[in-house]
Amino acid sequence: MATLTLRNLDDETKARLRLRAARHQVSMEAEARTILKEALATAEAPNSLVVSIRKRIAAVGGVELELPERGPMRAPPRFGK
Repeated sequence: MATLTLRNLDDETKARLRLRAARHQVSMEAEARTILKEALATAEAPNSLVVSIRKRIAAVGGVELELPERGPMRAPPRFGK
């Protein structure tokens, strides 16, 4: 297990964490772990280029492209013979 130290946490945030931990009857440390786990479990993965393009296009209704028919694969080249 790793250790994390938070510095320069403002007083209001610390007080809210303390109250939230008290409501859940756990330590402030346990409450902070829970908050981090929940936040990171629902966080989106970094968007790939494909995801970014799809989001942008979805706003205007998307794009339907006609896909050409696929033909048979050609034989691979033979080198050295």
